[in-house]
Amino acid sequence: MNGTVQRFDARAWVLFAIMAVVWGIPYLFIKVAVDSYSPAAVVAGRTLLGALILLPFALRQGALRPAFSKIGWVLAFGAIEMAGPFLLLSHAEQTLPSGLTGLLVATVPLFAALIAFTGGDRSVLRPTRAIGLVVGFAGVAVIVAGPGLSVEGGGLLAVGEVLLVAVCYAIAPFIVAHKLSGVPALGTITLSLFAVGLFYLPIGALTQHEVPTVDATVALVLLGVLCTAVAFIVFFALIARVGPARAPLFTYVNPVVAIVLGTIILGEALTLGLLIGFPLVILGCWLAATGGVLSKRTLVRPGAAEPEAELPPVAPG
Repeated sequence: MNGTVQRFDARAWVLFAIMAVVWGIPYLFIKVAVDSYSPAAVVAGRTLLGALILLPFALRQGALRPAFSKIGWVLAFGAIEMAGPFLLLSHAEQTLPSGLTGLLVATVPLFAALIAFTGGDRSVLRPTRAIGLVVGFAGVAVIVAGPGLSVEGGGLLAVGEVLLVAVCYAIAPFIVAHKLSGVPALGTITLSLFAVGLFYLPIGALTQHEVPTVDATVALVLLGVLCTAVAFIVFFALIARVGPARAPLFTYVNPVVAIVLGTIILGEALTLGLLIGFPLVILGCWLAATGGVLSKRTLVRPGAAEPEAELPPVAPG
């Protein structure tokens, strides 16, 4: 990134709105896709589609060669950012509502703050950020155990899977910041998508036991094209427009999109626990990640070595 001051203009707001939607909608598509695709097949399909679309852009920018030079760390990033989370989410959404899944994934900043603390970042102990952690996790407890939602047995396991996804999404940027800082993000992402897709392709073929429905197939294609490939392209454009510190702000809007779409399209219930816990989770994440201060420094995700470091974003769903 260059050293120029970047601001939100009309084009930036358009890109911001697109990202708020395309990374708020994958939970809906996953929910529809797993209706007749196995979780492994969903992962293989979305990652390979996304990789094939991103490949020409990566080749044009010469982004693959640097990624190959650090293939071990690229594969580690792919495993933590994509291979594990994508499968866990696909399996969890066989049980959980899509809106709830999207909201639980939004706890990433809470876990990122805790990980930063274990790495020596004592700023997490500042009152505002510490309060954010307490409020955020209290919101999760209200959602899971509060009125109107019965989560037990397989549902409780699914909640654990989604929270594990949030942990993975919180860890992945640390790998990029400390091990892949000199590698173009597009190269890292494209190569990771290919590796994950090829790994899950035979598993998906072996675990696919029914003929997929048209709705599930359309959802899977949209998941790979719109929510993976197009989303990353738009995100890079947003980074170029407003910088990497402010670009990820749309992630606070994503759970709203996920809950609204799940309610309107899939008829998922808006429980009292969800209505109470939702604002607590979002407020807690905001305070834990930023300390409540709208500055360039505090808006950088925990673990980023430089405010202008180009970090691959937290991939949704």
